[in-house]
Amino acid sequence: MNPLLDRLQPYPFERLRQLFAGVVPNPAYAAISLGIGEPKHPTPPFLKQALVDALDTPGADLSAYPPTIGTPALRGAFTGWLQRRYGLALDPATQVLPVNGSREALFAFAQTVIDPRTKPVVVCPNPFYQIYEGAALLAGAAPYYAPSDPARNFAVDWDSVPEQVWARTQLLYVCSPGNPTGAVMPLDEWRKLFALSDRHGFVIASDECYSEIYFRDEPPLGGLEAAAKLGRTDFTRLVAFTSLSKRSNVPGMRSGFVAGDAKLLKAFALYRTYHGSAMAPPVQAASIAAWSDEAHVVDNRAQYRRKFAEVTPVLASVLDVKLPDASFYLWAGVPGGDDQAFARALLAQYNVTVLPGSFLARESGGRNPGAGRVRMALVAQTAECLEAAHRIVDFVKNNPRPQ
Repeated sequence: MNPLLDRLQPYPFERLRQLFAGVVPNPAYAAISLGIGEPKHPTPPFLKQALVDALDTPGADLSAYPPTIGTPALRGAFTGWLQRRYGLALDPATQVLPVNGSREALFAFAQTVIDPRTKPVVVCPNPFYQIYEGAALLAGAAPYYAPSDPARNFAVDWDSVPEQVWARTQLLYVCSPGNPTGAVMPLDEWRKLFALSDRHGFVIASDECYSEIYFRDEPPLGGLEAAAKLGRTDFTRLVAFTSLSKRSNVPGMRSGFVAGDAKLLKAFALYRTYHGSAMAPPVQAASIAAWSDEAHVVDNRAQYRRKFAEVTPVLASVLDVKLPDASFYLWAGVPGGDDQAFARALLAQYNVTVLPGSFLARESGGRNPGAGRVRMALVAQTAECLEAAHRIVDFVKNNPRPQ
């Protein structure tokens, strides 16, 4: 067996299952889960229809192997969306690639760019999306968990990363809007990271799967957009990852794309050819329809805005929580500071599932930055999320320090 597998930590939801072992939820309440970031809004009917229609369309059906790099029409849909969303003009032949959701691409990308012969380091935020850690470990690299500052909405303190760590860094994962905090990286932060990349030669992988669910009037700044604003129009050592899962409520379709540095994407395409990561033709057809339509995205965003506007004040009456910049998570501090005890007791008494923040982070500098917080995914319909919020209020009032 690959010995690197032994270095992987249990995935957060496996840890949640273990935490809840032996817990009997109160049968007086129907189960409500805020634990998993899986979109629950209905998939737009026109996307379902595009998928079905493709099954009977020659060239878009299931009768042939699909090309790893996707069809010209699909790559054109990617670049068309990048132009409309960010004002960027990318080459559809060299600067974009389809992927089977951003999760698999974020993992596979590390296997492409890491040279394990040189004791490499992969830097990631802390707290973070666990795929970054697993990708680093299985590529033969050591993860480095960059400290975050709770006083600044858990913004990463890049200045605290030692110079000797940057010198060994081959890949940096960033997530904006962030999971679990919902924070958006400003232009000055990008400027700092580009300068570090220029100095040390590492690649930046920008995870942007939450970019279309936001609560400000101005949409979140993207990594490629930031590069262009700073005159880096060739996107050297930068690749952005995005997906239809959250934007279009199709997590089961497993569809997204990567864009950026043409040299890196050429190598990534080679890796993907051998890895067998081609997107099915009907999924390509439905993806073209999704990337070409914004009306359903505007409606989806409006649903989240209304929901968060109703739910956040309810929870803020008993928890340390506020409206995020973007994403569909609330990142809340809990009374008593024991996130695992809070989650376990909440399930037992009120049948509501939340994810302990400590499961989304690693100890760094003597502390786990996720400890004392929980992540709540407001992915269900508003009524269900409000019901969960009111149960949490009752729970906190009756259990100021759950054990």
